[in-house]
Amino acid sequence: MLRFHIYDVFTDTPFTGNPLAIVEGADALSSAQMQTLARQFNLSETIFIQRPATPEHSAKVRIFFPTAEIPFAGHPTIGCALHLAGDSETRITLEEQAGLVPVGITRDGPIPLAEFTAPKLPVRHADTPPQALIAAALGLSTHDLGPHAPGVWEGGPPFLYIPVTSLDALALARPQEPAWSDLMRAARVDCAYLYTVHGSGYRARMFSPSAGIPEDPATGSASAILAAQLLANGALAEGTTVLFLTQGVEMGRPSDIRLTVDVTADQITAIRIAGRAVKIAEGQIRIP
Repeated sequence: MLRFHIYDVFTDTPFTGNPLAIVEGADALSSAQMQTLARQFNLSETIFIQRPATPEHSAKVRIFFPTAEIPFAGHPTIGCALHLAGDSETRITLEEQAGLVPVGITRDGPIPLAEFTAPKLPVRHADTPPQALIAAALGLSTHDLGPHAPGVWEGGPPFLYIPVTSLDALALARPQEPAWSDLMRAARVDCAYLYTVHGSGYRARMFSPSAGIPEDPATGSASAILAAQLLANGALAEGTTVLFLTQGVEMGRPSDIRLTVDVTADQITAIRIAGRAVKIAEGQIRIP
């Protein structure tokens, strides 16, 4: 039997945020066994903890969608680091497929805060599909898109970034077939991240039905890569910008993500994502 834990991530309130399964003692598991367990949990992501390749690091981890392994993801990184830190204010270093991910843990209140530095700076992934196809794939009008230009970026996983003009347009958006599949093929992705200005940051939604995630309550990797989309559209100033992102509201699982971006000479030099997590369950599961 394997020990597992369930956390709600990017929240300090149980039964909100993004659920995460953490499986301990996964050194002897094959990739197929991990995929089977991720499919069994059927959460947006499951993270498996293994012994680190380098002893001074905290752990080696592997992260799975219900349908495939991914090289990096934000909410598993935050949840796993907080789980490993326990009650300590410390620094956790995770060995992920995308690279080393340092995570700082601070205790400024009853629920600790974790902040990681993105292991890879984003780059453009593919040409942007036509706005008419984007709108049709979401059941929207082209008038609902903007004021930024859409873009396709990757920093580990790739995402299509779609700005919309209002909270109403964000709430109305739904993947619509067959245009949705046409859009994913054109952008060479399986995830779309929608966002609109809200408060001192943005409200967002993320759809990835072909990856087994009809909608994600909080997407840390997409939040990090959003920095490139914002810079390309003139929405980031020189120096350090701190933005607050809200996701999952339309699902009834509100999530809060802090995005910090350092820009020097119109180039991103570092991206940091911060959030909290609360444990809601633990138990044992059979080895497949």
